[in-house]
Amino acid sequence: MDETTTAPYEFLGTWDSPIIATAIHTGHQLRDETADLMVLDERDRLREEDPCTHLIGQLVPARVVVNRSRFEMDLNRPPEKAVYRRPEDCWGLEVWRGGELPADVAKRSLEQHEAFYRDLAERLDEVAARGPFVLYDVHSYNHRRDGAEADPSPLQDNPDINVGTGSVDRDLWGDVVEAFMTSAAAAETSQGRLDVRENVRFKGAHLTAWVHERYPGRACALALEFKKTFMDEWTGEFDAGQVADLSQLLAATQEPVLAALRSGHGLDG
Repeated sequence: MDETTTAPYEFLGTWDSPIIATAIHTGHQLRDETADLMVLDERDRLREEDPCTHLIGQLVPARVVVNRSRFEMDLNRPPEKAVYRRPEDCWGLEVWRGGELPADVAKRSLEQHEAFYRDLAERLDEVAARGPFVLYDVHSYNHRRDGAEADPSPLQDNPDINVGTGSVDRDLWGDVVEAFMTSAAAAETSQGRLDVRENVRFKGAHLTAWVHERYPGRACALALEFKKTFMDEWTGEFDAGQVADLSQLLAATQEPVLAALRSGHGLDG
């Protein structure tokens, strides 16, 4: 596992849209010093990452793609919990040689976390200065935790798309949430229409809470968890056609969401 020359994260697209998509857990890369210390099997690491989420968001005009693995810096956790130092920080997994990440290496990973939020704030400050905006925080989740040959988790507790709104002011942004959910549920895919529900498995975490705290009354951040039916979570193989379907679905939600911003939140145009 070698370090790559790719930047830890990238800001892509035109950034003239009030809709932004982030893929903060899509990365799999490691810098040399963390790769040299890691003993976690690469396939096990990939299972806990969110591969393809950058592709699901690729038709949104403004995008944030994180190339580094969450095992190096977890951008969906606050700084004090953002670096997995020992097994109890990450589902009991043995990640580091010697059982614990050295403090100096953890410090450098945390510096990347701080830099990301500083750079993201600089971008979003400009977006917020133009008007209200919506952030799609795109993730994916496992539903075959019992093994590759075991039955998947029950459908009633595992929607195709879980919309996390735990830190959303529903009184203010309810129309935007409903516009997203209604349009996502109405989209036709090769698998038919998808099951879209709110706060069933996940309610959102640090990124969406940070957005709402920094831009009160100005931003609505939705934590979107796509069930990994588009891939084999045990092998890492994915279905490019299904990923493209999800990308088109996310794109189809943009105009209804923009209409809600125009009608209820003062967006121009």
